Amino acid sequence: MLAVTDLRKSFRSPEGETVEVVRVSAWSLAAGEQRALRGESGSGKTTFLHLLAGILAADAGRVLIDGAEMTALGESRRDRLRAEKLGYIFQTFNLLQGYTVLENVVLGMSFGPRGADRAHARALLERVGLGRRLDHFPRQLSTGQQQRVAVARALANHPKLVLADEPTGNLDRRHAHEALTLIREVCRENGAALLLVSHDEDVLREFTSVQDFRSINQALH
Repeated sequence: MLAVTDLRKSFRSPEGETVEVVRVSAWSLAAGEQRALRGESGSGKTTFLHLLAGILAADAGRVLIDGAEMTALGESRRDRLRAEKLGYIFQTFNLLQGYTVLENVVLGMSFGPRGADRAHARALLERVGLGRRLDHFPRQLSTGQQQRVAVARALANHPKLVLADEPTGNLDRRHAHEALTLIREVCRENGAALLLVSHDEDVLREFTSVQDFRSINQALH
């Protein structure tokens, strides 16, 4: 489902130095596999996810998603590939403030191959406990509720691959467990692979497959 070869990304520091953040020689994730990456803040794990999703352009290397080479595509085609195959749960939510909870999920679906399905969007929002908040705007929700909207939006397009960046970081322990359970259940139902990054040991203990990001990222050595 996901294969990485010689992936590299550097940034320019405020002092003008080139700082390598990601250097991954070879790494892969099988179809339907669920894996967690352990990494502390500042370790480059969010940059790694952004490279996998084509949100950031790599300096070098290849990212293959379900046979399509993300790193060889222009920006508009990367957007299309994300809409067709990926679900991304952002740590900072990235909700549209001028749209309701339901509209945020439906709008995300409109870019996918199946189109908008309001009934499916409602069902997912019910599953994350927001069935009574469909007409609310993000500013009217708690931080934890906004995170649950982000989870529903990422799962709505029946993605083949879900990338989750600290998806429970803004939730209390009970809601974190519920959200993680939902993410994993929907991925299993759809046969989707799941890659989750976190530094939370309670979250990591939910996975049988856990990998230290430092073990694959030579930039940290």
